[in-house]
Amino acid sequence: MDFLGVFDVPASELIKEVAKGFEGKLEKPAWADFVKTGQHVERAPQNPDWFFVRNASVLYRVYRDGPVGTGSLRSYYGGRKNRGVKPEKKRMASGKIIRVCLQLLEKEGLIQKAKKGRIITGKGESLLVKKSKEVQEHLKHKKKEAVEVKGKEKADLAAKETREALRAQEQRARETEKKKDQKKEHKKEEKKEK
Repeated sequence: MDFLGVFDVPASELIKEVAKGFEGKLEKPAWADFVKTGQHVERAPQNPDWFFVRNASVLYRVYRDGPVGTGSLRSYYGGRKNRGVKPEKKRMASGKIIRVCLQLLEKEGLIQKAKKGRIITGKGESLLVKKSKEVQEHLKHKKKEAVEVKGKEKADLAAKETREALRAQEQRARETEKKKDQKKEHKKEEKKEK
């Protein structure tokens, strides 16, 4: 049996899949609908499920970089602040959001406190491995469908080329017939003139 790890699938797909599982489990705070994720952004997130995606992403970061604390996660989720004509500056993400995510994940038993920062638990790691297997199956299915569609497109393309070749052949045959008719008429006219 092949062992499939968390890093064998694209992180974005894995985070989306984990976030879907969090939607029923984690309680979304009331402020999550209108809060900005940091100083560097101009508006609140457009995705209504952004809080669950952030929780899944934090879990993945703890798994990948752990032990991590709020400071390193603030730096990771931060970005460049647009200051008009002045040069952009790096700003850290909101610490409140990250602390709430860490507390919720800790409450679920997916991460735990270490000497410095937080580390992933066995439950959290098994969740990520399980979800990575689901993502791998989903990607295989998508790839298979894409290959089938591509094969169908190739067949359609071959049929189209065949139809075009037949049309061109019929067109050439009509043109040849037309030229023969013109030659016959031309010979008839020559005979009449003589």
